[in-house]
Amino acid sequence: MGGVSSIDLNLLIALAALLEERNLTRAGEKINMGQPTMSGALARLRRHFDDELLVRDGRHYQLTPLAERLLPDVREALRQVERTLEARPEFDPGTSTRTFSLAMSDYAVAVLIEPLLRRVHDLAPGVGLTLHPVPPDLHESDRGLLQHDLVIAPLGYRFPGECEEVFRDRFVCITDPANPRLAGGELTLAGLAELPHAAPTFGQPGVLNPAERALAELGVPRHVQVSTVGWLPLPFVVAGTDLVAIVPERLARRVAATAGVAVHEPPFGTVDLIEAAWWHPARGSDPALRWLRSIAAGAVAAR
Repeated sequence: MGGVSSIDLNLLIALAALLEERNLTRAGEKINMGQPTMSGALARLRRHFDDELLVRDGRHYQLTPLAERLLPDVREALRQVERTLEARPEFDPGTSTRTFSLAMSDYAVAVLIEPLLRRVHDLAPGVGLTLHPVPPDLHESDRGLLQHDLVIAPLGYRFPGECEEVFRDRFVCITDPANPRLAGGELTLAGLAELPHAAPTFGQPGVLNPAERALAELGVPRHVQVSTVGWLPLPFVVAGTDLVAIVPERLARRVAATAGVAVHEPPFGTVDLIEAAWWHPARGSDPALRWLRSIAAGAVAAR
């Protein structure tokens, strides 16, 4: 395997195209290189990595295991090169045309994106935002932080990287207004233990959110009858049933009328949910990201 000096930027671009397209012709068309040039680039890359990278499978090519592992790193390397070449000592939001990549949960989109877009439009009309789901392996690796400028995710889940608070919420309970098991419309701890629950999952088995931890500490058992991916579906799952769900208040108030659910004060007291902006330490000095973090941190408070 050769050293870094044996790889130039054009060869890195060719590598990314080959791994993404898995086809010499399409890769060449993508980066405006003829097929002989692409064949030469592939030969150099194979010598450098001492690996075939692309292997024929019938009429198509497949990536080797090494190539599969290389692809996300190659993409990030090109993004880093692009960021480096575009780096400026200062960031002028009024003239910038940069597009930021944000990873957010459905809940964060429902609560944050409207005021954030309004502030970005007012202060930086040429700036764009691209939204993605939170990487499922964020708690295991910083790869997701390398793929996005910011990840909006809650505190308390041992995510890698650096973070700062964006906004706070608290948990409330939601039920169908006609739930026959509610005495006098009030929800008690005994009621929470008796009612079937709808609850979110976030890809981390055994990890409790703050409200679930509070119930566990109080010794209140839960019978989870329905599980959803994320918070947003819960009000619509609860409507018309005898289910109860514990959700962030900002989300509950926003969709309660649309979903047709009642919002109840939690019988377990005030439990906060803190959403934070997470970023890779290598990007901590980027003035554009410092600006975006400041905008995000003030967006919800300015609603």
